[in-house]
Amino acid sequence: MLPGGWEIVMIMFVVLLLFGGKKIPELMRGLGKGIKEFNSARSTIENEIKEGMKDVKGDKSE
Repeated sequence: MLPGGWEIVMIMFVVLLLFGGKKIPELMRGLGKGIKEFNSARSTIENEIKEGMKDVKGDKSE
């Protein structure tokens, strides 16, 4: 279940209270880098799996 409008506002308020306004951009930057690295690793693994599947299909037809 996804959070609605009020839940998001409350979460943002709690984050602001815990970390302060000056730390939030740094936290978001770190979160963005983490997501980018995760997506890159996921893409690499997907490509390796697809290549492996192509190799297996090619070996069976020979």
